[in-house]
Amino acid sequence: MKARYILTGAVLLLAAFAAHGAKTSGLDHAGSNVFDTASVQRGAAAFANYCMACHSMQFKRYQRLVQDLNMSEEEVLEFLAFGEQELSDYMVAAMRDEDAEEWFGVVPPDLSLTARSRSPDWIYTFLRSYFLTDNGWDNTVKELTAMPHVLVELQGIQRAVTETREVGDELRTEVIGLELDRPGLMSPSEYDDFVRDIVAFMEYAAEPARLQRERLGVWVLLFLSLFTFVSYLLYQEYWKDVKK
Repeated sequence: MKARYILTGAVLLLAAFAAHGAKTSGLDHAGSNVFDTASVQRGAAAFANYCMACHSMQFKRYQRLVQDLNMSEEEVLEFLAFGEQELSDYMVAAMRDEDAEEWFGVVPPDLSLTARSRSPDWIYTFLRSYFLTDNGWDNTVKELTAMPHVLVELQGIQRAVTETREVGDELRTEVIGLELDRPGLMSPSEYDDFVRDIVAFMEYAAEPARLQRERLGVWVLLFLSLFTFVSYLLYQEYWKDVKK
């Protein structure tokens, strides 16, 4: 019976690893840190300036940023909010859904939970994988993406490095890499750090309670360890005469 439980647990663990591997296969590691408050603050400012023209975070209020990111109410309103928005408002895109559908044919998705549904590595790789073709922008992570490269002035223009292979009776051209054709305002390493900050903010926004939960978790584990040790001592004391 015990062996069966162990085997079942091992199978479930392997399945979890397989699912995780499938989700992040071929993606670059973001290396974002939601506990780096400065990084999340920079990411919040970058998101507000480059992403919120089209994308909302409809599940997050500005007030929560004051509580979690060690920012004053004045700083949040000045650097992250726009127009007549107040601290009690949700982080809603500047562009109306009706206008977006008319101009682009689709409403840009809300990004509140993207770091959980897609993974931080997916966002990080996606924002670094745009390249320009004769027909416009494309992306190696999401082919024929409808989202334009809003960070092109920072990253610059990348071109695809392709390779033509014979598959069966036909020739297929595949993108095997990207190269910088025209530099942007940032160096490649600076741009990577900039994107990493955005990812850190989106990762935080997808699960704000994580900050408190993981900090509290350390103390919970210490308490459980101490409780286990005391329980063991009590066990030894109560059963020492019985064992004789």
